[in-house]
Amino acid sequence: MKLWKAEENRAAFEYARKITAHSSKSFYFSAQMLPTERRWATFALYGFCRHCDNLIDTPRQRTETEILREIQRLTEELHIAYNTGESQDPIIRTFILVAKAYNIPIAYPLDLLKGVAMDVQQTRYQTFDELSLFCYRVAAVVGLMMTSVLGYKDERAFGYAKQLGIAMQLTNILRDIKEDKEMGRLYIPQTDLTQFGVTEQDIFDEKMTPQLRVLMKFQIERANQYYTEAMPGISLLKTESQYAIYSAAKIYRGILRKIEERDYNPFLSRVFVTSTEKIKILLHEGLRTKVLSAQEKLFPVHSAIIK
Repeated sequence: MKLWKAEENRAAFEYARKITAHSSKSFYFSAQMLPTERRWATFALYGFCRHCDNLIDTPRQRTETEILREIQRLTEELHIAYNTGESQDPIIRTFILVAKAYNIPIAYPLDLLKGVAMDVQQTRYQTFDELSLFCYRVAAVVGLMMTSVLGYKDERAFGYAKQLGIAMQLTNILRDIKEDKEMGRLYIPQTDLTQFGVTEQDIFDEKMTPQLRVLMKFQIERANQYYTEAMPGISLLKTESQYAIYSAAKIYRGILRKIEERDYNPFLSRVFVTSTEKIKILLHEGLRTKVLSAQEKLFPVHSAIIK
């Protein structure tokens, strides 16, 4: 299709690429390993998702009403774009071209915008069921859209993509506890706080109590369980796309290990996976992809030997 090469689309796709490179170095790094067409489609998808997230992350002193109004404007523009196949907004322009080319249902971006609105209006989550709905809307639907772009061998890949999206969002929540509480937000479910004997004030006062350590351990185990359940689904993607997603998942999961290494303390400086560690992961996954690709050519019926 080479949508990014068309003269009228080139600037918009380049803008999406720059947003990806600036906003998520890990994601951008992993995306470089995708085939060219899927890579540019990924930039367009990420650019749209990042734009939606920025309504919360960089609200520019706007009121809640003004942000919700902007979400509504985006929702209306999406409906028009899906009906017409085009948009003058550069972010939506690239997204709708990709959405149409890869048959991404409108329900997914609409759910993302519902998640953004949810984040505007809700700063606490009573139960994990409430939190998992939020995670689905702001992260799992991104995985579902990405599955269409990456290509898949089996439709079961979508169910696994949902699990991986939730795993990554839970990782974000645990990594960003300090930053979120400084904005008055607390994503850990209230029922979990009660169960482990942790108060909101403990978190807002940055008290690293034994009870909070046990709670953090529980939350990390929960996130790891989602990763464990999701990983088999990556083998259901097109072989040439697996490398990027295995790498991204391992890099993200590495954040949980970094928190563990800090004795589960979420109040120290923000954890991250180093460039050296990322390169090691990418090299390992690159080798896996080459071996798997060669294996599929030699033994197409038994292409899932390497897990």
